[in-house]
Amino acid sequence: MEPVLNSANIAPATQLPSGLASQEAEKRLKQFGPNDPAPSHQRSIVGELLLLFVNPLVIILLLAAVISGFIGQLLDAGIIVVMVLVGVAINFYQTYRSKVAIESLRARVAPTTNVLRDGQWQEINRRDVVPGDIVRLSAGDLVPADARLLNARDLYVQQAALTGESLPAEKQANGNAAPNTPDSLNMVFLGTSVVSGTAVAEVVATGRQTAFGDIAERLAARPEETAFDRGLRQFGGLIMRAVIFLVLFLLVVSIVLHHDTLESMLFAIALAVGLTPEFLPMITSVTLSRGAVVMARKKAIVKHLSAIQNFGSIDVLCSDKTGTITTGNMALDSSLDPFGHPAERPFELAYINSKFETGIRSPLDAAILKRPSPAADGFEKRDEIPFDFERRRLSIVVEHSSQWTLITKGSPEGIFPLLSAYEINGETRAIDAEALASFHKIYEDLSRQGFRLLAVAYAKVSPQRAYSVADEHDLTLAGFLGFGDPPLADAGEAIAALKRDGVEVKIITGDSDLVSGRICGQVGIDPGKIVLGSELDKMSDGALGHVAEQATVFARVSPAQKNRIIMALKHRSHVVGYMGDGINDAPSLHAADVGISVSTAVDVARDAADIILLEPGLRVLHDGILEGRKAFGNVMKYLLMGTSSNFGNMLSMAGASLFLPFLPMLPTQILLNNFLYDMAQITIPSDRVDEAYVRAPQQWDIRLIRNFMLFIGPISSIYDFLTFYVLLYLLHAGQQEFHTGWFVESLATQTLVLFVIRTAGNPLRSRPSPALTATTLAIVLIGVLLPFTPIAADLGFTPLPPIYFAFLAGATVTYLLLVEVGKRFLMRRTLR
Repeated sequence: MEPVLNSANIAPATQLPSGLASQEAEKRLKQFGPNDPAPSHQRSIVGELLLLFVNPLVIILLLAAVISGFIGQLLDAGIIVVMVLVGVAINFYQTYRSKVAIESLRARVAPTTNVLRDGQWQEINRRDVVPGDIVRLSAGDLVPADARLLNARDLYVQQAALTGESLPAEKQANGNAAPNTPDSLNMVFLGTSVVSGTAVAEVVATGRQTAFGDIAERLAARPEETAFDRGLRQFGGLIMRAVIFLVLFLLVVSIVLHHDTLESMLFAIALAVGLTPEFLPMITSVTLSRGAVVMARKKAIVKHLSAIQNFGSIDVLCSDKTGTITTGNMALDSSLDPFGHPAERPFELAYINSKFETGIRSPLDAAILKRPSPAADGFEKRDEIPFDFERRRLSIVVEHSSQWTLITKGSPEGIFPLLSAYEINGETRAIDAEALASFHKIYEDLSRQGFRLLAVAYAKVSPQRAYSVADEHDLTLAGFLGFGDPPLADAGEAIAALKRDGVEVKIITGDSDLVSGRICGQVGIDPGKIVLGSELDKMSDGALGHVAEQATVFARVSPAQKNRIIMALKHRSHVVGYMGDGINDAPSLHAADVGISVSTAVDVARDAADIILLEPGLRVLHDGILEGRKAFGNVMKYLLMGTSSNFGNMLSMAGASLFLPFLPMLPTQILLNNFLYDMAQITIPSDRVDEAYVRAPQQWDIRLIRNFMLFIGPISSIYDFLTFYVLLYLLHAGQQEFHTGWFVESLATQTLVLFVIRTAGNPLRSRPSPALTATTLAIVLIGVLLPFTPIAADLGFTPLPPIYFAFLAGATVTYLLLVEVGKRFLMRRTLR
């Protein structure tokens, strides 16, 4: 594929001394479009509104209106059209408002890139990058577009998304290869990330024109289905199968009993609409987006709405200790010679190493460089052997006064095996068993005190073009650097709160077991037997599952081992959250049920995360988990309401059709009943959630929904048939009076039952939100008063005798009591 920059005959920005001008960048953005390989197709407001009319249920309703008009029932047709318009308007308003809120939240954590514009380096939204832009890259950055390298220094890029190759690929500014292919040495591509090194590159293609464009579009077309989405799909299938069966049954019965064919068809259509939870998408969207907005106020930004449910379901949280239970602000405490005495030499060598390092700087590097030193004056860098989790060390080759030196710093375990000597008071001595044992003891003693130690060593080397891991041998130990990272003030309290609310915290860290054990003990985590990464390699997946279940601290763990731990926990039916902020955390963030990062994380970690915390620490995480549970709880209220009420109505309709010489309820009345019932539920997203509910992880449970449908639904039908008996045999009601009586009873019972179903506990002790209380009672009042209004006759209603309302009050109270008993029985049975 020819790069856009060349095919469009655009002058490269390298010919411009100050990069692109802002006006030129705006022109190119209009020409080539946003830098998004798989842009979401944004519809206009009018398009969004019209799309709601394409909904199958709306089409069925409009079809019913046409049939009603065709047979001369113009008033019925008008009523149906009005209900459609009002329903669509409410749906549009709520859904659109939710969408705007979510887009606003996502914009707060949109990925940015460093671009040269108007002669200055500036951070811009990645979507605004255009062909010809000059971009600056460093370790941890996502490559924002396909770009040709202008200069590069020790640049390694992870491009598994394009090539499938797990190892990073080296890139060079003067590399020669086929243009615009992943093998090109002088090209970097959208969809890849920088592992180490730095570079400046010129963008040649953006958006769909990139090599990643086709892949991204395919991925966008097939997003992974979450447990929440899968549950909603299963729920919809359950309802629709039941609706189709019973509607066909009722249609056949009506025809067999020689009811009017068109009227029977309208009845079946109205019943199909009335029994379908058509507001489910809106209720779900509004509830989850409301939860996302509340979470944002508590410093947690949700990138994907469905992640809220998974967030509330987390029962195991895996995290590094740095920045989670500690401040993450490493402070250099001491520079020690090999025998633990204060000495400047280890710090000076470490300073040179950190100053010339081009990979992403760790908090340890930041702590070293924070202390000014002339140690690096006169030194020139010649090469770098980047850090990796297998070696746990990093080496820099420098030249000073024609002397070439390899300086290595890293974990003591990664450096001790490479030693052949040590330096003390400027004198170099050969290492022996006694000295090595002493070094190990110093390392262990300081680690037990909570210090994180780096070993610093060096070797004189001969000049050569490039160096590799093979050159890290026969090192001389200069000493140690000790770092302190105190626990967060509220870490212990947050961990206790998470444990109280059903979330177990497991620490997975690259630090030593000694440091990890001490820090965890300070914040209330019992480390027990700490599992080392070296032990994990010897375990089968089955054995690891058992160990992962029992252990709380894993030390000296590599990124690949983190993934194994997460997958082992998931295979044991845990919902796992993973919190990380580094380059190598991206795979684990993807592997977990919920990936959590922080706003200060590297690009690749933020991009892989589902939820981004604006503040570090577990307190923010705990608050977010509780909000996730509240949002999920309100969605479940609607689902339980819909299944129990709808199934009960279906049974009642089916039974009544077998013995009544007329339709149990007119089509228009069914639709009006359904409309008012839906209106009563639009405030569910704002409802309160019981404290007891948010104190335990909540998972999708289709069993509970099915049981509610099969148990509570028939209770509703029993009271419907009781109403039929009272109307027909005690009050000797005619057809119009029967329709009116059942309409009022059906609306009252299925609406007021929300006060029972909305809580797993005693409904008298669980206060609903004022909005929910007001809308529910208002809808019931409207239903009771409708038969006495001027439009009653037009709707097929007639005033009911006072004795009926006495029956209605008693029936409603006993119905709610019986549902309460059934609910408690179901809750106990399902939660066993």
